Amino acid sequence: MSIAKILEQRSFVVPGKLKVTEFFFEVPLDHSRPESHKLRLFGRSAEKFENPVEPAKDEPKQAPWFAYLQGGPGMGCRSPENSAWCSLVTDKGYRVFLMDQRGTGMSSTITADTLTKKGGPADQATYLKHFRADNIVNDMEAIRKVFTKDYPENRAKWSILGQSFGGFCCVNYLSRYPEGLREVFISGGLPPMVKQPDAIYQRLYIKAAERSHAYYQKFPEDVQRVKDIAGYLTHEKVKTYAGGNLSVSRLRQLGILLGFHGTIDTIHGLLLRMANDLVMFGSLTRPTIQAFDNVGPFETSILYNLIHEACYLSGAASNWSAQRVLNEFPEFSAASADSKEPILFTTEMIFKDSFEDFDELRSLYETADLIHQAADWPDLYDEAQLGKNEVPVYAAVYLNDLYVDYEFSKATAAKIKGCKTFVTNTMYHDALGSKAGEVVEQLFKLRDDVLD
Repeated sequence: MSIAKILEQRSFVVPGKLKVTEFFFEVPLDHSRPESHKLRLFGRSAEKFENPVEPAKDEPKQAPWFAYLQGGPGMGCRSPENSAWCSLVTDKGYRVFLMDQRGTGMSSTITADTLTKKGGPADQATYLKHFRADNIVNDMEAIRKVFTKDYPENRAKWSILGQSFGGFCCVNYLSRYPEGLREVFISGGLPPMVKQPDAIYQRLYIKAAERSHAYYQKFPEDVQRVKDIAGYLTHEKVKTYAGGNLSVSRLRQLGILLGFHGTIDTIHGLLLRMANDLVMFGSLTRPTIQAFDNVGPFETSILYNLIHEACYLSGAASNWSAQRVLNEFPEFSAASADSKEPILFTTEMIFKDSFEDFDELRSLYETADLIHQAADWPDLYDEAQLGKNEVPVYAAVYLNDLYVDYEFSKATAAKIKGCKTFVTNTMYHDALGSKAGEVVEQLFKLRDDVLD
């Protein structure tokens, strides 16, 4: 296992809050071949800033490291001062590290243009196979080693926290490098232990229907509004200002917001605006189209579409799982602007027409198809290792999680020796951000073993 190379670092103080250090690293694309193509990764550390009246006489203390694994796949990290949970953890004495995972943020960013530089679709697909959880974990372990090279051996381990897909990465880390871990915290991210994701999407369509009906129960007037908008989009070719198509399929993809705190109201506000435009002008105005275009990660975080299904795979192909499983749920395909039934929203699902509707994805359909047809994916989890795990694991599990199914999470928790869970039906998938204080408190109560 190679050690990351620190290329640059610079520190500054966020007034009254944190000392932040920005890092750029170099790691190999393929850690099993250290001489392979190099990636440039970006990350930030944060520690509690203090300016005592009398400087300490002793040597600065080596704070224990606490690494964060972001959700996604395909999303970069927020800066520490803009991450609600971060100061809660630094207040406990940790030095937090947040990395833009390979291909995201400022870490060898994946875009349509940067992929084109890798060659044709086959070359691009081969390259993208190095961007799943296993290689993200390789990067993190390589960075841990460089951060702790001067630490005593008994203090060189670090704690990790994973949100959503970041939790998938945590369980991969537990499977492969448990010797580098002091403790593991997971929020809404105990991964399904599956070979391919058909069963995941079967449950997800059921939940998407439930959440759609819950939405319409709160906003019954939107049943007709959605149909009116869908009817307009069926007959008019509407372009977004990012170059994409505002299609009925994209309209239904607003459902990706249905699993977060407060976002039902966000969807309503956007639909109200769209319907109002049609009443007043018979078309959609630029501010409305721009507001719609800002929803979702599909133009700026294309890894999400390209490798989302691959994040579940072990020795099998997904074959466009979400697209195929849709055929098992006629209520999603049968509803239209002219039907009696409401149009149901889709959620965290990747469809082929996204590679036509989103400008940034248009040139990448063949690449995506190769990834969705590929079956040569290595195992992501070692159930035997997890069954004899000795690293403390504390997981927040959300009964109403739209994106990481509770039943799958419960089954995975049972396979990780010593995994403690906090289970609640009062929080949604994004609770680590929306209700950071409550989540962090409960996770550390699990660690401190003070629950009744």
